[in-house]
Amino acid sequence: MPKAWKKDSGKLTPAQKAKEAADAKQVVARNKKAHHDYFIDKTYEAGLVLAGTEVKALRAGRASLMEAWIDFDRRGEAWLVGANIPAWSTGGWTNHAPTQKRKLLLHKDELRALAVKVKEKGTTVVPLELYFIRGRAKVEIGLARGKQEWDKRETLRRKQDQREAERAVSEARKRAR
Repeated sequence: MPKAWKKDSGKLTPAQKAKEAADAKQVVARNKKAHHDYFIDKTYEAGLVLAGTEVKALRAGRASLMEAWIDFDRRGEAWLVGANIPAWSTGGWTNHAPTQKRKLLLHKDELRALAVKVKEKGTTVVPLELYFIRGRAKVEIGLARGKQEWDKRETLRRKQDQREAERAVSEARKRAR
């Protein structure tokens, strides 16, 4: 009986498990403040141009996007500015500068669309997440509009109400048992 005719037992081989683990999204850093300060309208996935010591520092899980932003130059290229990837601990003279500008890799039509949107008042592009997927460093960036103070308070109020409702439901389930 050929292999194609056999029923799949549902179990993965060790090689398949290893491949799935390598293909999984491994988050290095998140910009939690971005969702607090901005309404995120659309998100994009961009590649990063990195030096070897930067990749090693990222794989060690060391990075911060809290003060980072996206900048566009005259040639229409996008740059990640202000992201802190600390120097690799065992690196020598080849170590990188922790907060240097890093080029983002996007399609031309995405770059043009973002550049046009950024020129509108009140719109910006912020980094949301830095991660590895299939061995490549990626940044999730979002087209964002700034929130007013009352918007931020309203968002916090909604989250708090949601948490309280979930707590009440879980307590009711516990009492029903």
